Order: sequence, then structure tokens, then C-alpha cells
Amino acid sequence: MGFLSKRKNKKFDYTPRFYKGEGNPFEIKHKFDEHRTTVGDNPNLKQKFNNAIEDLKNNTDKTANRRIVLIVAVLVFLFLLIIGFDLSIFFPN
Repeated sequence: MGFLSKRKNKKFDYTPRFYKGEGNPFEIKHKFDEHRTTVGDNPNLKQKFNNAIEDLKNNTDKTANRRIVLIVAVLVFLFLLIIGFDLSIFFPN
């Protein structure tokens, strides 16, 4: 044991009990990540929004798109009611 040398860490060759042999067993990954375009290394905010809009346009489930539009419309309407906006401009006399 020298005074000037640093101690080396021990290395263990550990494999998990039920490891099947493909990929890294310690990597935590969501099961739908390979199908999403919005997950990953997006360099800036504009690219994230562009990827999200493309993903929404390429979505084949139209009921989900309608549901999102309906939820946004209800939330905007509630927001306008809370701040006291005059909603009579939207309705004819």
C-alpha cells in the first residue's frame, strides 16, 4: 500500500437473475418511446412544438383529436367566465 497511489475500485461481473441477454437490463425505458416523435433529444422549444404538431397531424385516432379540441374550448370558455369577459359579443341579439 503506497502513500502516493490511489485505491482502485472493485469491479463485479453481475448479471441479473432473469436477464434474457438483449440490451441493457438496467436501462429504464418506456415501452412506447420508439413510436413517439416527441420523445428524445430535441435541441430547442421550436423543434419540440413542430414535432408535437406533426405527431398530432399523423395521428389516425380522430376521436382523440376532437376530445382535445373540446377540452381546450371548455377551458377557454371557463377562463373567459372567470376573468369577467363580456361573452355577449359571441352571441347574436
